[in-house]
Amino acid sequence: MAVTIRDVARASGVHISTVSRTFSAPHLVNPETRSRVLATAEQLGYRPNRAARALITGRTHNIGLIVADIANPFFPPLIKAAETHARRRDYHVFVADTDEDPIVESDLVQALAKQVDGILLCSPRMSDDQIEQLRREVPLVVINRMITGLPAVVMDVGQGAREAVRHLLDLGHRHLVYLAGPRGSWTNREIRRAAGATARTAGADLTVLGPNQPVEEAGAAAAEAVLATGATAVLAYNDLMAIGLLQALQDRGVEVPGQVSIVGIDDIAYSGLVRPRLTTVANPTAAAGRAAVDMLLQQGDDGATGQVTLRTDLIIRNSTGPGPYAPAVAIAAEVAAHVKE
Repeated sequence: MAVTIRDVARASGVHISTVSRTFSAPHLVNPETRSRVLATAEQLGYRPNRAARALITGRTHNIGLIVADIANPFFPPLIKAAETHARRRDYHVFVADTDEDPIVESDLVQALAKQVDGILLCSPRMSDDQIEQLRREVPLVVINRMITGLPAVVMDVGQGAREAVRHLLDLGHRHLVYLAGPRGSWTNREIRRAAGATARTAGADLTVLGPNQPVEEAGAAAAEAVLATGATAVLAYNDLMAIGLLQALQDRGVEVPGQVSIVGIDDIAYSGLVRPRLTTVANPTAAAGRAAVDMLLQQGDDGATGQVTLRTDLIIRNSTGPGPYAPAVAIAAEVAAHVKE
């Protein structure tokens, strides 16, 4: 016979309503009592009926997570962290992929709205107005997009881009390329703005090539355009594009970093496997997934909103080296690095 809520209440020494609140609104239950009820439920093998609980509480205990491209290695660590963190809060995550299409994105939000308690929109391609309109239909938290008045978790790619450009300038590069990402991307705008301002302040030139799709093929296709600029260093919108460019340049006999230095953004697993290993800006994707879940559930509990900015870090590897104006110290460091490698 299946274990019921009455069995858990009797064994825990509490009222049925306390058991119900423990699963539907745990923040309203005394921590000691909550722990006792949960331990008893686990011991007895009790599992709450989600459908019945949804009718009582108005909550499904489901969250939607919509990403721009699930095949992009940037997203899986974020998805996994969000799922694990949500599960600890007794929530399930439904993942959907838009294939970088803002129309599909909007359709998915509306399709999921009545099946979930809220949606995490990761790197959305819709306009600000569209996202604000959809928020009237379902609670939203936006990841990697800053919209005034909307709860958001962003990774500080602007700060990362500034560090990346300063690194290239310190190595003696004065003509740089920014290999831009997709049109409509907030991240792309932030990187472009930060990289451009940093280069201008140093009196260096920054050529923007794009927009481009954020895939390896786009990086490879841009190789001829990069070489035509005469630039000696490239900052790419993401690691996939940087890796595509790196391989295409090597296929043409161009030495990386001997002739062209390359920096990516994201620090996906592949960035440490290519040769030369890719210098990149590491994004805290797992932390972003956890923070977004917390923000969405808090929004549901008390209407709280806010914006969280997470720090990025420059990871210097072997795809960047001295440029035409390199100081002696940079050249010595490069020689030492190759000897060590």
